[in-house]
Amino acid sequence: MAHAIPFARMNGLGNEILVADLRGQTKRITPDAARALAARDETHFDQIMAIHDPVTPGTSAYIRIINSDGSESGACGNGTRCVVQALSAETGERDFVFETHAGLLEAREREDGMLTVDMGKPRFDWQAIPLSEEFADTRAIELQIGPIDAPILHSPSVASMGNPHAIFWVSEDVWSYQLDRFGPILEHHPLFPERANISLARVTSKASLDLRTWERGVGLTKACGSAACAAAVCAARTGRTGRSVTITVPAGGELLIEWRDDDHVLMTGPAEWEWSGTLDPETGAFSRDEAAREIAS
Repeated sequence: MAHAIPFARMNGLGNEILVADLRGQTKRITPDAARALAARDETHFDQIMAIHDPVTPGTSAYIRIINSDGSESGACGNGTRCVVQALSAETGERDFVFETHAGLLEAREREDGMLTVDMGKPRFDWQAIPLSEEFADTRAIELQIGPIDAPILHSPSVASMGNPHAIFWVSEDVWSYQLDRFGPILEHHPLFPERANISLARVTSKASLDLRTWERGVGLTKACGSAACAAAVCAARTGRTGRSVTITVPAGGELLIEWRDDDHVLMTGPAEWEWSGTLDPETGAFSRDEAAREIAS
């Protein structure tokens, strides 16, 4: 691999993440390379967090976020925690400011090893999400799936956390719904001109909820940090919970989401390193450090 770059396979509560280091060079991971990596069991991912040199003075790095279908995303909270852990291990620093397509994100590694990301301010205006038609109140919009007189899912809350989210509130276990069937339809619904992340949320107390997400450009995922943030703020906004919520995701782990009085959303949770290697950003060919064996595209 003539153009190999270092990367690490990590996960944030089961959310499969590749952290790729492109600092010091002008290369970019191509959509073809991303799709090739996603197609293999060994390197399958939900997001690639591609670390580039800072663009804005005072920031730690510019992060491009690439979905498994090769498209780009504006935010990935679980992936950002993985970047924090990787850079903290490399530099010894604990506090970072990252620039993304969605804006600046402050993040830090705590003394207990947990990682906190300031995901910024949620946006609720229909044009900012965006939606294709006007809704004065985005706490519950007119959208349903299933029979008109007995819909299976209906009236989602919608918000943007740097990417569009629709939260459907359910009373049954989130696993009892065919999200793999409904997710693709709703992701591509005409209401969402930039597509949307589709989540099922079940409130279990005034301070907790269960969440399952069909992620835009990815599909069913074990965890989605920005969806957890969107669900938390929408739950508080509709009076279902308070402003500090523990969210349980399909992998069985928990995220603590705090919607502060200054409108910023803080997400705290773990990240885990699995293995490292090098990859070709143009083709997706890769090798594992411990095996030193190149896997052809």
